Amino acid sequence: MNPAHIPVPILIVDDLPENLLSLEAVLRRDGLEFIKARSGTEALEILLRQEVALALLDVQMPEMDGFELAETMRGSERTRRIPIIFLTAGVTDRARRFRGYEAGAVDFLEKPIEADILRSKVAVFSELYLQRRQLAVQRDNLKAFAEENLRLLKESRENAQALKEADIRKDEFLATLAHELRNPLAPIRNGLQILRMAPEGPRAEEVRGMMDRQLTHMVRLIDDLLDVSRVSRGRIDLRKARMSLQSAVQSALETSRPLIEDNRHNLILDIPETPLWVEGDLTRLAQVVSNLLNNAAKYTPPGGEIRLTMREHDGQADIEVADNGLGIDPDMLPRVFELFTQADRHLDRSQGGLGIGLALVSKLVEMHGGTSRAVSEGAGKGSTFTISLPLSDTHGEFAGEGLQKKQTRDAAPLKVLIVDDNVDSAQTSLWMLDLMGHRGMVAHEGVRALEMAREQTPDVVLLDIGMPGMDGYEVCRQLRQMPEMKNKTVIAQTGWGQESDRQKAFAAGFDHHITKPVSLDLLTQLLADIRLTAAKAGDPQHG
Repeated sequence: MNPAHIPVPILIVDDLPENLLSLEAVLRRDGLEFIKARSGTEALEILLRQEVALALLDVQMPEMDGFELAETMRGSERTRRIPIIFLTAGVTDRARRFRGYEAGAVDFLEKPIEADILRSKVAVFSELYLQRRQLAVQRDNLKAFAEENLRLLKESRENAQALKEADIRKDEFLATLAHELRNPLAPIRNGLQILRMAPEGPRAEEVRGMMDRQLTHMVRLIDDLLDVSRVSRGRIDLRKARMSLQSAVQSALETSRPLIEDNRHNLILDIPETPLWVEGDLTRLAQVVSNLLNNAAKYTPPGGEIRLTMREHDGQADIEVADNGLGIDPDMLPRVFELFTQADRHLDRSQGGLGIGLALVSKLVEMHGGTSRAVSEGAGKGSTFTISLPLSDTHGEFAGEGLQKKQTRDAAPLKVLIVDDNVDSAQTSLWMLDLMGHRGMVAHEGVRALEMAREQTPDVVLLDIGMPGMDGYEVCRQLRQMPEMKNKTVIAQTGWGQESDRQKAFAAGFDHHITKPVSLDLLTQLLADIRLTAAKAGDPQHG
């Protein structure tokens, strides 16, 4: 509230009620509040709980006269600065005036009081009171402003330091990214040169295997980078279902075992047979466990030991991955789940990686309502990473078992239309389909794809999205308007892999969305499932 709008409190002390009423009547005006006391004791009680701008004291009062009250007020820190005007009907000799001023009075008025003079003096002290209140408010505001400035200055310095560190980490990360992407590209290019010179040479099969491993490694780097970006911006949707945590661990072991075996590590598993049920995304939880196993494999010298333990306690399921590898420095331990930590000078860059695996672990586990923690006794003493997830109260089927992995050899091949403006991509997809035993055909632009769909009625359309002219979304929408294509399978095969891209594809009528480069295993399984589903439905085209 503005101090100018606060009523000015005036204390009037007189043992006669009629004097209190007459003084109030004389002084009454807007902006003044009168507090009346009939004795010195009552006045002191008032002053203990309320601030006043001015005290008008009668001198001649029983028990405690005005002088004694003034002296008591001057003896207290709370009331010693309150201006006092004495009012007296007695004889005001020089000695009495001196005593009054000595007691702290600023004035000494004799009764009968001249109203104009008293009003004038009260107005002066009221104005002084309001000025003091205004100064106090300004002082408090300045103090708060100074404190806020100090806080902002400290915060800005901390932010500047954080930005400086982030900039250094960004530069180191970009250097690491360039290094990590060049690593697989070099052997892939060398392998192509070898195959060009000797396509059927004695090392051809070994070279192809090496190229496949390096390409898989590069795709995994890019996928991890995209995943952590999506998670950080909240643009990833978990496909949660009731699942046993053992299924995620088994899937992770299939992914990470080659790296563990290449480094000749001894892998020890302690997994209970009784399923631990959680509400989770099987693919993402398998990714979490795989990242922990890969991290242990990379930072443990060859021939080391990696132990994966799963346990249940207090409504939680814990997965613990421990190793006897390089360990973690104490100053790094609180930051191991931060983005791009691998680029830090404290870690061995020769092990590779972008420093996003553990950050992705932390974020995905958090999205599942769980926690992540790391423990290490220091450099060279190994490390232990533990994730904790809430157990589900309801038991159910394993998630991820909906795809049927078996397929009959005598089932009719699928007729697949490949639509891609990239000639090389379309041609290699055609070769893959041929190796799988399916019949493929190619269109390089949308209009031609629609013509071929009308003429050939394919069972499956592998449709690129980012094509010039008519893009894949529009092609899919027009395919769905054809009666013969209404119930056929349309798969988006694209380099656009954000969650928003997936949702846009499904809204356009796509049945599946897979990102380039497409995994041969994934495409094989997907087409096998489509063929099996069609066969079960009694489609005459599928035997």
